[in-house]
Amino acid sequence: MFHFKAILHILGTLLLLNGLFMASILPVSWYTGSSDFNPLLYSSVLSFNLGIVIWWLTRKVKKELSKRDGYIIVTFGWLIMGMSGCLPFLLSGTIDSIPSALFETISGYTTTGASILNDVEALTPGIMLWRSMTQWIGGMGIIVLTVAILPLLGVGGMELFTAESPGPSSVKIHAKITDTAKRLWLIYVLITGAEVVLLKFAGMSWLDAINHSFTTVSTGGFSTKNASIAAYENPLIEYIISGFMLIGGINFTIIYFLCKFSFQKAAENEEFRVYLGIVSSFVILITTTLILTTDDQIEKSFRQAFFQVTTIVTTTGFSTSNYATWTPFAYMLIVFLMFVGGSAGSTAGGVKVARHLIIFKNSYSEFKRLLHPRGVIRVRMNNQTVDSKNVYNVLAFFFIYLLVFLMGSLVISGFGYDIVTSAGASIACLGNIGPGFGGVDPSNSFAFFGDGAKLFLSFLMLLGRLELFTVLILFTPAFWYNV
Repeated sequence: MFHFKAILHILGTLLLLNGLFMASILPVSWYTGSSDFNPLLYSSVLSFNLGIVIWWLTRKVKKELSKRDGYIIVTFGWLIMGMSGCLPFLLSGTIDSIPSALFETISGYTTTGASILNDVEALTPGIMLWRSMTQWIGGMGIIVLTVAILPLLGVGGMELFTAESPGPSSVKIHAKITDTAKRLWLIYVLITGAEVVLLKFAGMSWLDAINHSFTTVSTGGFSTKNASIAAYENPLIEYIISGFMLIGGINFTIIYFLCKFSFQKAAENEEFRVYLGIVSSFVILITTTLILTTDDQIEKSFRQAFFQVTTIVTTTGFSTSNYATWTPFAYMLIVFLMFVGGSAGSTAGGVKVARHLIIFKNSYSEFKRLLHPRGVIRVRMNNQTVDSKNVYNVLAFFFIYLLVFLMGSLVISGFGYDIVTSAGASIACLGNIGPGFGGVDPSNSFAFFGDGAKLFLSFLMLLGRLELFTVLILFTPAFWYNV
């Protein structure tokens, strides 16, 4: 059975936290004297008060959660965060349409980076910082944050953590799930702080450095400039952001090992090695192509290739150049990367390197089984046998992912958009990438889509961020009746 009062208790807590996050922007709004102080204040008070009322009314309920409860909390939690998070945009008049505001906010929390804003530089400082903060919150996951700082709730944290954590398996670096979440968030905060300092040193203002650090570490991609990172024309800034995007696409367990100088454990991880191999290989291929087909110097070609490969494979979405203007071969390499994704257990979106690795290993094992039909041939990863159940899960995920991409393209084309733009928008939102191809390449925004298309694309973002099954399982009759 479902524990609806316990579910409401957690959802109220999420609203309460969202209100506090909004309130944290108020000092910046007051200091800069911008017109967004009251909209942020009203949004914060409304979210906080509604959350505290729900929390108070359900405070005495026995807080037990099942795995099914976790799926409900995660899915509806993200919806509620999106609906409350779009209030500052609407109340400030930054965005005058609810579907557009919801699209921008869901794009933030899911760290997609797709935007309907054509003039980002016109945003007031407070709204701009809130826009970036939605990605920073969503990067590690508000559910993990809740488990980390509210262990006294007595909630079954593993159910929430498993449903929220991106990738084939959840990250667990400590025996207690609350301690795992706390350590992950500590690493997250420290990495963000380090990037702020480096970007300030490289020439950004403090506000720009904070905004871009929020959206880099979270692999989100919202920028304070219309031309994204290209606006700075600063190679050092590009290299710094490229490096932190690369870090953002790494499994946080590996980052934890690296922080503890356990380099051997990191090096032994197959996904980590393949992830670095993919980035290196594509950077070399695209750098070589740019050198041969453009007048750019070797350093500039390498810098552009390194930046664009890391921003796409980690599904961040920043840009320093429009890859749609590159030679078809280089362009297709970028499109290919859109279907790869970062590491499992990272803030990146996409299919994830671990899944591709398991699919490849299983396919190779099938060839060996054909040659040795009586042999016992298992899929192994990191010197451990991958359970057949997990292999089937990965294969099912990949099939459903491609099916949703194709169906998404079909639905968007049904709204009247050309097939290339429809496919580009579908993979950009489902993979939480931000820019796509066709009419949604890095030189264009999503503003031209109608309200219906925006709402559907918001749904695709949510599907991609929550790993498909977490959301789609709610649409199965067995989830609700087989209790």
